[in-house]
Amino acid sequence: MFQLINRFKKNSKGATAIEYGLIAALVGTAIIAGATTLGSSLSGTFSTIGSTVTSKTKTN
Repeated sequence: MFQLINRFKKNSKGATAIEYGLIAALVGTAIIAGATTLGSSLSGTFSTIGSTVTSKTKTN
């Protein structure tokens, strides 16, 4: 019984897999947050450009 417990203590494969999973989740969350912020910013920029182009073409 003690040998089985000691073998589980020495085996760190599960802990490493969990750590990699947590890192991947953190990186994914950061990418999603960045893309959302960038998307909102680009949307505002393109709306401004579109309204400027529309107003310039109507006056000419």
